[in-house]
Amino acid sequence: MGVVNVTPDSFSDGGEYLAPATAAAHAFDLIDEGADIIDIGPESTRPGSLSVSADEQIGRAVPVIEAIRDKNDRIRISIDTRLAPVARAALDAGADIVNDISALRHDPAMLDCVAEADAAVILMHMRGIPANMQAVDAPRYDDVVDEITSFLEERRAFAVSGGIAESRIIFDPGIGFGKRLEDNLEILSHVGRFAALGQPLLIGASRKSFIHHALGIEDTKDRLAASLACAAVAVLDGASIVRTHDVRETVDVVRMCHAIRKYRG
Repeated sequence: MGVVNVTPDSFSDGGEYLAPATAAAHAFDLIDEGADIIDIGPESTRPGSLSVSADEQIGRAVPVIEAIRDKNDRIRISIDTRLAPVARAALDAGADIVNDISALRHDPAMLDCVAEADAAVILMHMRGIPANMQAVDAPRYDDVVDEITSFLEERRAFAVSGGIAESRIIFDPGIGFGKRLEDNLEILSHVGRFAALGQPLLIGASRKSFIHHALGIEDTKDRLAASLACAAVAVLDGASIVRTHDVRETVDVVRMCHAIRKYRG
């Protein structure tokens, strides 16, 4: 999953792809590098970020989706939003997947939106909301793996009860969303537990701040090697999707991991 953020303030590439033509060109570059999914982000969800209106998100995302679809009707497109009007507009424009970091909790209309469109949905674990999820006293867990597992199972049941096919559900344990460094490392150490829940598992560790906390690397663009290490661990332990800013390098890692997995007992 290649990331295309159409925001002025995303933590790694904010402001680089604001113009629809520039964002679409970047998406085509990522497709050429081997991306299977393009994730369009019209709202920054970095720690401390504030909400963006549905109209603003639609204005940022829909022209990019339309530009991609105008030239490529095969690539899967994900819309990264918590708002049903944004999801609906994106799906109407040609998106296939709703990437909801709130796991259908933020907007009560999102459940029906996804179910009626028969879209795929990514259900992610997050403590709080982006504006407060990394507050000093917010991310505390007795057992982060057990708590995320229970949350994802509950969200799956909720989604299925609302008409979303279980086969259309993807899980994301939410690395960096209301998590301390030790929580993020614990998640990566137990990818197999989440993969065993039976849904395709997405891991998004690319360039995130926990890498800085672990290794002292401040510049997000210098976190490539560490991001690739996280991708390798995730794929070897059963992740189905790796969300990344650096597609070409990550594709090589994924291919190598699949080659190694063939020889595991």
